[in-house]
Amino acid sequence: MNTPLPFDLPKPDLAAWRTGNIGTEGVWQFDSGQPGRQVLITALIHGNELCGAWALKGLLGAGVRPQQGRLTLAFCNLAAFDRFDAANHDASRFVDEDLNRQWSPERMQAGGTQERRRAAALLPFVAQADWLLDLHSMHEPAAPLLLTGMQARNLALARELRSPEHVVVDPGHKDGVRMRDYGRFGEPGADGSDNGTRSLLVECGFHGHLESRVVAQDVCVRFLQAAGTLDAPALERLLPGWRQADAQQQWALDVTGPVVASSEKFRFVLPYRGLEVIAHAGTVIGWNDAEPVTTPYDDCVLVMPSTRQAKAGVTVVRFARRRKL
Repeated sequence: MNTPLPFDLPKPDLAAWRTGNIGTEGVWQFDSGQPGRQVLITALIHGNELCGAWALKGLLGAGVRPQQGRLTLAFCNLAAFDRFDAANHDASRFVDEDLNRQWSPERMQAGGTQERRRAAALLPFVAQADWLLDLHSMHEPAAPLLLTGMQARNLALARELRSPEHVVVDPGHKDGVRMRDYGRFGEPGADGSDNGTRSLLVECGFHGHLESRVVAQDVCVRFLQAAGTLDAPALERLLPGWRQADAQQQWALDVTGPVVASSEKFRFVLPYRGLEVIAHAGTVIGWNDAEPVTTPYDDCVLVMPSTRQAKAGVTVVRFARRRKL
């Protein structure tokens, strides 16, 4: 049985920001009147991921406005957020089903759940965006990760941001399309060229750690500067202290496949926290009921191991190869 982890990060008060300013709850949009990218930053895809909510609240409270293009800030799953309880944070991940698996036309058109309806309401803002940053956090204490998907343009942006240290190059999720991969974000340009989009998902650390808010704020500043939404002096003036030191070295973690639990009985042989490099192929790292789970190659990296939500069909860890960026 999983022991509840302590929460140092309090639930933010979003009362002043729930209405939005464009007719959709929780969505704020600001147009500079100048040419530039359409930039979208999202938080609370899952209702227990408080760090992103704190970051968006900070951007709004500081009066951040784009110098070029248009900036949209969206608190996504407010219905799940309203159910948040630090003593049982997994229960507020979603209401009916995971919002970050609903980004296909068929699911949104089918409706029937709170999350599919909410995805349909948010879709116009996702579809019009050129650059997307999706702020998340993790079930377990772990170092932050930037997830790029398979597009080379996103990996190039991760390198330009120069933080965090670990960048996960991962294919789409087996249970449904993530917002980060919706439409143009998941497509190559014509003849493999750059289609102008960028989309990143950042896992800022454990849901309840204060450090996750620091990571979310830092990545927001880097992303807004890279997008040309605001320049460095404006960001420092509006958001002093948000930018942290660059990573000394960034590593790309090329995901080769997931380990999927057969039941809720899946267990690891050690209390892995993620980013462990297992030296030898064939090393037993866990048990899927009575079947040993072994590393498929030498120097295998464990990405986001967690049994907190283990049950049949749930991914409990991903295997990856590591290389310098």
